[in-house]
Amino acid sequence: MKNVDMKLDGNILTITVDISKDFGESKSGKSITIASTEGNISIPDNEEIKIGLNIYKKK
Repeated sequence: MKNVDMKLDGNILTITVDISKDFGESKSGKSITIASTEGNISIPDNEEIKIGLNIYKKK
């Protein structure tokens, strides 16, 4: 994961992303990656629930 922090508190999933960061151009070169789970992953403490997250801005 890049710049993504997840916390599960009971039934509430909290996702924290620092939007001031960037990780350069996307693979296509059309946008700048701010945060990514880099595919679908399980949420903390629950293998059955998956998340896929990409946060980006235009180049």
